[in-house]
Amino acid sequence: MKIANETKIGILAVVAIAILIIGYNFLKGNDVFSSSQQFYAIYERVDGLTATKPIYVNGFQVGRVSKLELLPSNQIRATLEVNKDIPIPANTVAEIQSTDLLGSKAIYFVLGDSRQMARDGDTLASNVEKSLAESVNPVKDKAVVMLDKIDSILTALNAIMNPQFQENIHQSLVSINNTLRSLESTSKKVDHIVGSGAQRLQNILANVESISKNLRDNNEQITGILANIEKVTDQAAAANLQETLTNANQATEQLAALMEKIQKGEGSLGALLNDDGLYDNLNNSAENLDKLMIDLRENPKRYVRFSLIDFGGN
Repeated sequence: MKIANETKIGILAVVAIAILIIGYNFLKGNDVFSSSQQFYAIYERVDGLTATKPIYVNGFQVGRVSKLELLPSNQIRATLEVNKDIPIPANTVAEIQSTDLLGSKAIYFVLGDSRQMARDGDTLASNVEKSLAESVNPVKDKAVVMLDKIDSILTALNAIMNPQFQENIHQSLVSINNTLRSLESTSKKVDHIVGSGAQRLQNILANVESISKNLRDNNEQITGILANIEKVTDQAAAANLQETLTNANQATEQLAALMEKIQKGEGSLGALLNDDGLYDNLNNSAENLDKLMIDLRENPKRYVRFSLIDFGGN
């Protein structure tokens, strides 16, 4: 039986296409000759994840994403095909992670520690790793704050390092240096004064100690002298007080005797106070004298005469 050339060409084309499909899947890491188990994972976002993306366990590819579909809840369900020979614990997490800096995504299985294995058709727990930009954002914010602070510090340093400020610092340092020199000179003078007066101070302290010793040794005698002085002072004060009281008594007795004589009419003052006739005569004499003085003031011609002499005639 002779096969036509067209049939040979068709068979060759089918084989080539099959080899192409098998090679393509092989290059992508898919084992087309082995059976697989199917799992699901639901995500809020799947940025960068597409169908045919690989699934890894500790960096080893164990499957691929076969399909992505949007659910009525606006969540995305990914269908995961995993080699049937790979045991997957029931608490495994299917996490979307970045595979490069260009934003390519893949699913990494974070295997759990459960002894129960996930079954074909189970929905695994899911998670989405933060992108590089999202991870860098907090660092970027901190860097911006730090740059602002550095800018403020540089601005302050620029203001501080102007020529006028430098000149002021130079003058301040010169003044501090002069002050330290003056302080050093003063310290030397004080040291000299203290050194020269040390002997004198020792002599003074020795004299003070000698005086204190004499006072301590003669304490009983000094106490006796002070007691005698106090006794003599008390006696003198008592004698002066006694003399004063005696003089006061004598003055009181003399005043009483004088008042008694006045009441009896003795002496001029007593006669004046006790003799009514003498009092009336003195009163009349004073009245007459007053009238005479009035008349003398009003009629002086009665008492004084003048003689007029004409010095112009012969």
